[in-house]
Amino acid sequence: MTPEQREILERISAYAETTLADIDPQKVQVSYQLEKLKPIMEEIAKEKNMTLEEVFILYMDLSSEAAVLSNEKLKADLADLGDGVNPILFK
Repeated sequence: MTPEQREILERISAYAETTLADIDPQKVQVSYQLEKLKPIMEEIAKEKNMTLEEVFILYMDLSSEAAVLSNEKLKADLADLGDGVNPILFK
């Protein structure tokens, strides 16, 4: 992830934390959540000379990448704990 991509992800994530703070993502349709994120994505699209769709796809890709990295870090941290962790839980 480039510094520019990280900045985009952080901006959208910060906006989401504020805008979507009062909703349960498990109970609210994704389309509603995306509609709430549209203003920040449009702003970024204009700044970066991208389409809204390109920003959305980039955000989804970066979110997935960040989730994988976070999961790998968690696995590594738990592995450092030693024998107290059941390795079957983290395949």
